[in-house]
Amino acid sequence: MLNIRFREKTNSWPGFVDLFSNLVIILIFLLIVFVFLWTTTSVFNKSTGAKTVAELKKTNEEQAMTIAQMTADEQEAKRLLLMARTELENLENDKAELTNEITALDGELQEIDMSIEGLIAAYESRVLELQSAGQEMQATVAELSAQLNQMTVDKEKTAELEQERRMLQEQMDAQRASLTEQLASLQAALDAAQAKADAQEIQYVEMSNRLNKALADKVAELNSMSQYQSDFYKSIKTALGDRTTIQPDGDRFIVSSDILFARGAYNLTEEGKNQLRLIANVIKDLESKIPSDVNWIIRVDGHTDRTPVIPGTRAYRNNTELSLRRATAVADELARAGVSKRRLVPSGFGEMHPVELGSDANSMQKNRRIELQLTNR
Repeated sequence: MLNIRFREKTNSWPGFVDLFSNLVIILIFLLIVFVFLWTTTSVFNKSTGAKTVAELKKTNEEQAMTIAQMTADEQEAKRLLLMARTELENLENDKAELTNEITALDGELQEIDMSIEGLIAAYESRVLELQSAGQEMQATVAELSAQLNQMTVDKEKTAELEQERRMLQEQMDAQRASLTEQLASLQAALDAAQAKADAQEIQYVEMSNRLNKALADKVAELNSMSQYQSDFYKSIKTALGDRTTIQPDGDRFIVSSDILFARGAYNLTEEGKNQLRLIANVIKDLESKIPSDVNWIIRVDGHTDRTPVIPGTRAYRNNTELSLRRATAVADELARAGVSKRRLVPSGFGEMHPVELGSDANSMQKNRRIELQLTNR
């Protein structure tokens, strides 16, 4: 920080003027006393009295002139003293103003110092930013140089690709000419085929009519079968009542294997036989209602869970054989209960079509099942 300080000096001029004035007054007093004493002594000297009086007059005149000059000097000294005092007051005022200005300048200098420090900090920050920007620009220049080198390589590859394109274009032109010849040959063959198709049009119309008639008959049969399926499911639900061991699922009934067979066995339990007799009565009643020209069957599908078969089991080797044996046992029991055996078609799917994908006990139990479905052959 820049500091400005003025050293104060003592002004001795007013004191000198006062001292000079006092000395002049004392000198005048001494001269008056001296003149008085000298005059008194000379007057009483008769021999020299006249001469002395003349000299005293002359001296008195000279002293009067001297006193007048000294009075004038005193007045001039007083005037100068007043001027000096005025100048001193002015100097004091100037000193006060300079002191105020110096104080203000000190404040401004402090602010300037603070501003300079801020500017220095900003300058240093800007230098750091410019250095960072310079580093980024260097990285950008390096990246652009790499891209330029890559573009040079790509340009060479582009020339190679252009040459390959021209070769492929020539090959395509040759293939196009070959395809034109082949199209001409195919057009000739197509014309011959069209002529043959025109000749077969009559046969196609006749076959189409027969096919439409067969489809119409099949649709009628399916519609009739759909009606019989609805009656079949209603009858079974009525016969079974509120039993939860047999559940409808779309176009089929699902019977839990756990009420038909023991674990790992394919021989029916007594409870299972009782359930199947109820279903057999419904099927026998349905046989008397469905016309003889409708070719219908009852599919008996066996399913198991994914538990592997115990090695060494002689009755069956895998779950597919177990499910087929269970489906056959159900079909045989229905036949013994009076259902026509030609209407029953047993099949086994093992663990291939689970209804639940989980491995918990509930999911495994749902997958062990027998499905009964009324359908056409």
